[in-house]
Amino acid sequence: MNKPQSLPLWQQLQATQSCLQMVSQGTSTSQVLIELSPEMRGGVQSLLFLTLRRLGTARALLKKLANKAPKEPAHSLLCVSLALASAPDHPMYTEFTLVSQAVEAAKRDVLMQAQAPFINACLRRFFRERETLLSEVAQQPEAFWNYPKWWINKVREQYPKDWETILRVGNLAPPLTLRVNLSRISREDLSAQWAERGLKFTPQGAQGLVLEQPIPVREIPGFEAGLCTVQDAGAQLAAQILVNALRSRGKDIGSEPQANETLVTFNNRFKVLDACAAPGGKTTHLLEFEGLEVTALDVDEARCEKVRESCERLGVKAQVVCADAADLNAWWSKEQFDAVLLDAPCTASGIVRRHPDIRWLRRESDVAQLGHLQNRLLDKSWEVLAKGGYLLYCTCSIFKQEGELQIQSFLTRNTDARICAQPGHLQPTASGKGTLVTDNDLNDHDGFFYSLLQKI
Repeated sequence: MNKPQSLPLWQQLQATQSCLQMVSQGTSTSQVLIELSPEMRGGVQSLLFLTLRRLGTARALLKKLANKAPKEPAHSLLCVSLALASAPDHPMYTEFTLVSQAVEAAKRDVLMQAQAPFINACLRRFFRERETLLSEVAQQPEAFWNYPKWWINKVREQYPKDWETILRVGNLAPPLTLRVNLSRISREDLSAQWAERGLKFTPQGAQGLVLEQPIPVREIPGFEAGLCTVQDAGAQLAAQILVNALRSRGKDIGSEPQANETLVTFNNRFKVLDACAAPGGKTTHLLEFEGLEVTALDVDEARCEKVRESCERLGVKAQVVCADAADLNAWWSKEQFDAVLLDAPCTASGIVRRHPDIRWLRRESDVAQLGHLQNRLLDKSWEVLAKGGYLLYCTCSIFKQEGELQIQSFLTRNTDARICAQPGHLQPTASGKGTLVTDNDLNDHDGFFYSLLQKI
């Protein structure tokens, strides 16, 4: 990880502490980071994400170092500092730098000034007893794996062979994967542009390019012009599976196209509903295939605007409607759709490496609550689907209550449904990092669930 260099470390520690405190109170990282100034955001995000990936360790260490937990904001500052200090790989900062800058951060905050000597003592003791303390807290599952206990138990129960790998992958930094907009440029031509600019990358799946070193998206050749967009390789499967279904129309359906496949042009026009569309990655992907008319729904107007912005940048057009997909009276004209993509709200347990706050924000009860919502959305989406049409249900979750078990329940309620393709739960993978789980042909992607149903 590169060191954040734009501002003094004490100032970045203060900002990271403030962000962590807000996350601990239930606010997502995306919400807290957007409030920061542009010059501060990159460095603080780097520190915050590292802290969240090591928060279980940091909390356990703090309990060892302090008989009584310090009050906020000192508690969060110490968690940030201990997360940085205990990182197993190359330390970002020397012991002296980290201690002195953490103390400086406390001294410059009126709420922490009195706690500066205590913070100094805790951190110095940690470095004196580092190996012993780390060995002791490693006996605690939450400190060792850096997930809540309920999360660890659920993954271990549902993936008895791969649970350790899945948890490790979730603690890695994700790749920057982009989808080439094949309606505007071939992957070969965009690759040539990238190579001319000195970028190093590898092709992935049917339309993906993975940058070896992430850079700001605005600096990626072709991004502003709509030649590509950020989308994980696992997420790119959604449009590909649904398009394969419409193309096959009753034939055997594969789970994904071949890597050398070009965009399909349909002779007939198909009406497709993207039932939970924001931020628009899957909507725009569908619209790259000529012959698809897409209605994109989302319950939040601000998120609908993101869909419109994505469509405009990529040069495609959808009918974007702000409505609850389950409230048919609010938006449905009674004209049935040839296909429905239901990317249902979920725990997002499969994208935890991109959003490391998720593990600490979620509660075990959320799985069941979101399951009820998914159940309702599935039933309502089935109502708007024409006979012979296809419904692709997907979630960015590895929990089986939100995938495999949800589909089993749906099939018991709907005898007019059959499974056409069942990629199932795609476990998060990370190639080249010693943690590869082989459950499909893609070599680095987030965790997803896919099931393709046909109405018969």
